[in-house]
Amino acid sequence: MSKYFGTDGFRGEANKTLTVEHAYKIGRFIGWYYGREHHCQVVIGKDTRRSSYMFEFALTAGLTASGADAYLMHVTTTPSVSYVVKTDDFDCGIMISASHNPFCDNGIKLFNSNGEKMDEDVIDEIEKYLDGEISEVPLAQDRDIGRASDYSAGRNRYIGYLISLAMYSFKGKRIGLDCANGSAFTIAKSVFDALGAKTYVINNKPDGFNINTNCGSTHIDGLIELVREEQLDCGFAFDGDADRCLAVDENGELVDGDKILYIYGSYLKERGKLDGNAVVTTVMSNLGLYKAFDELGISYEKTDVGDKYVYERMSEKGYILGGENSGHIIFSKYENTGDGIVTALKIMQVICARKTTLAELGKGMKLYPQVLKNVRVMDKKIVLSDADVQAAVKSAEASLGADGRVLVRPSGTEPLLRIMVEAKSKELCNKHIEDIENVVREKGYAAELSTN
Repeated sequence: MSKYFGTDGFRGEANKTLTVEHAYKIGRFIGWYYGREHHCQVVIGKDTRRSSYMFEFALTAGLTASGADAYLMHVTTTPSVSYVVKTDDFDCGIMISASHNPFCDNGIKLFNSNGEKMDEDVIDEIEKYLDGEISEVPLAQDRDIGRASDYSAGRNRYIGYLISLAMYSFKGKRIGLDCANGSAFTIAKSVFDALGAKTYVINNKPDGFNINTNCGSTHIDGLIELVREEQLDCGFAFDGDADRCLAVDENGELVDGDKILYIYGSYLKERGKLDGNAVVTTVMSNLGLYKAFDELGISYEKTDVGDKYVYERMSEKGYILGGENSGHIIFSKYENTGDGIVTALKIMQVICARKTTLAELGKGMKLYPQVLKNVRVMDKKIVLSDADVQAAVKSAEASLGADGRVLVRPSGTEPLLRIMVEAKSKELCNKHIEDIENVVREKGYAAELSTN
């Protein structure tokens, strides 16, 4: 793992662990690195956090000081930046967002010219520059100084692209949308309205501080309440930068990323269009998904947590569907990264094609009870290497046998230890999590507890 950049960019609390100086220097290096042999052009998007404006200006200053031109998409989604980088031949793309994190955090996500997560060798060079291991890059002079331009047209073309992906009219469908007071507020309603749906939108009034606050894909209760109260056909909840999507069926029941993979994977399978007859998941996917795939004759592969790793495996093997139970779903025929709005459109496609309900589509998969607890720790590596913690995990695994599993892993973006248990009952899950957590606490590793 890199020093600054994790599985989803450089993320941290604004002006504490991720500072305006970091952003300026990243802009300086990128502008120089890609501009050594030609005039560099970079597209930038941001979410609705107050600090996103500060980082946008800092990145732009760094880029233009190194001779690059910065094209500003303003408030937009992460996948829209990925899309525009590739289709409009930019050297790279930058998204300013901390995704599902609270407003006080922010992040810098980098994309290569193919709209994919930035190559590790480039990330390594950027980190060396941040640490002063590379000498200062030259400032542009005279006519070589770059400029910044409005590029909201790129966002508008992306909206048109989303609309073009729909194979059916949504006329007569009543759909709820939770925009998480984030990037989706500028896009999601426009897309579903254009396709004929009657939309019911919540959390679409960002103020710079309310992004992800008791809303969106990490706080699904608001959408559940909306779907039930308004008797909607279904609902979709996005996260702060709209690269995730979770759904709610007509009964107000959660449809998570695993069930989305099951619904769309089985749809492709029955039409003979599931390339490689396989779906890529992460180690966090539910046992119930694998059992359902086994019954359908669908193969699957597991990667480490992170849509970056899912996409890498998909590209390597030529698979077209993969994702995480958190709602990062990748449809590689259409985009090179997770896209919450594309996910919603693809779910609607299956509903319309099969002329049924979302609840009915998910009946073939039975989720095992799964409990995830996050323990805030001071040093993730020390905790994971501790013999007593390892013994507690092995004890839980032995007790569950083939009827469950235990996964203890570090967060890729936060100082958290994630403890996940699946079992036949939630009571069993909680018991084994408590046993492992108690060891972590007794050894003095826990700094603060979170149960998100």
